[in-house]
Amino acid sequence: MESLSQMAEQWLGLHLSAEQEAALEWYGAELLRWNERMNLTAIRTPEDVRVKHLLDSLSVLTVTGCLNGKRVVDVGTGAGFPGLVLKIACPQMRLTLVEAVGKKLNFCEHVAAELGLDGVEFLHARAEEIGRQDEHREAYDVAVARAVARLPVLAEYLLPLVRLGGIMVAQKGETAPQEAQAARYAVGVLGGSLEKVQKVELPHITEVRYLVLVRKVAPTPARYPRRAGIPSKRPLAP
Repeated sequence: MESLSQMAEQWLGLHLSAEQEAALEWYGAELLRWNERMNLTAIRTPEDVRVKHLLDSLSVLTVTGCLNGKRVVDVGTGAGFPGLVLKIACPQMRLTLVEAVGKKLNFCEHVAAELGLDGVEFLHARAEEIGRQDEHREAYDVAVARAVARLPVLAEYLLPLVRLGGIMVAQKGETAPQEAQAARYAVGVLGGSLEKVQKVELPHITEVRYLVLVRKVAPTPARYPRRAGIPSKRPLAP
């Protein structure tokens, strides 16, 4: 199999330094090592981790561009995807990881410490909670999430965190085009405008992946996000 840097160049048009590639490869190996004693991921082989976690996370950069100097929040980060991968690729970005499962956030803290990643904040919380806090509300240039919820729900998690002119990026599977159409109402209510649904092709896998990009064009009304659990139970709809 090609190296991670070769795949990033060929499939995503991204350049990784030798140091970045080494950090990412260590991260993937450490994930599998921790996974032997706690369930962090269902992906079990180094090859799958490389493509389905590392390369997949790097694909976000194909719609955001370089994130150095940007403030980024990753909601429902799990074991740090895509947030920590983006931080390794763009070390000058400021990153906030939001995760409700403590053991997953502990792993993220371990990775950041071992790799010497600074400018990373770890929040053991739900998105609905931080979306109502002054220090986080409409404070981020970019909000990202991967496989967290359907788009009408995800928009209520992410858009309250995004500043005017900023973007939310959702990593989705094959249902993304249909979800994007179904989410237009919720996105509009929350101050967003659907800008792009971009297909992502990755090597050695057949699953279809998409990046859904939403631009923040108006302030999110103060009543959103609703309290924890409500967005998923009652997604915004006309």
